Amino acid sequence: MVVLLIVIGIAVVLGLFVVAAYNGLVRRRNQVDNAWSQIDVQLKRRIDLIPNLIETVKGYAAHEKTTLDAVITARNAAMSAAPTPGAQAQADNALTGALRQVFALSEAYPDLKANQNFLALQEELTATEGRVAYARQFYNDSVLGYNNKLQTFPTVVFASMFNFDKREYFEADSADRAVPKVQF
Repeated sequence: MVVLLIVIGIAVVLGLFVVAAYNGLVRRRNQVDNAWSQIDVQLKRRIDLIPNLIETVKGYAAHEKTTLDAVITARNAAMSAAPTPGAQAQADNALTGALRQVFALSEAYPDLKANQNFLALQEELTATEGRVAYARQFYNDSVLGYNNKLQTFPTVVFASMFNFDKREYFEADSADRAVPKVQF
């Protein structure tokens, strides 16, 4: 009888441990999903601002068609990118590069640089870039916590049984990570 109670006690403790491990993995996975949705919201916000920027720039720099077409192409690619961190990061990097070209145009067109709509859009896009950077950081921190929990003992044993998969990071373009070269 005592042996039966010990076996039942051990089974209950193991069962509670499995439930706790499973619930911990679910919480971490949900945090990663939430963090991803925050990135998605900010990227959509930026995509929605681009048509207004293009229309404002067209009025001042109409013969800069290749630059404006590059932004439109990058925006369309970002809108149709697969909803995975890798695909979204690639589209985001292309869009960021195209927007840099548009902002560089303002240096060549003083009237554009002084236009209130352009300045407001530029400020809004800059603020959105900050939000995207924060959302990326939160997402990557969430992925790190989730992947660590997923790959450490003893949850690694249960993770594969319950089909928890490793998540990928939202990585910046190598040009964004590069240290700028300063020359005097």
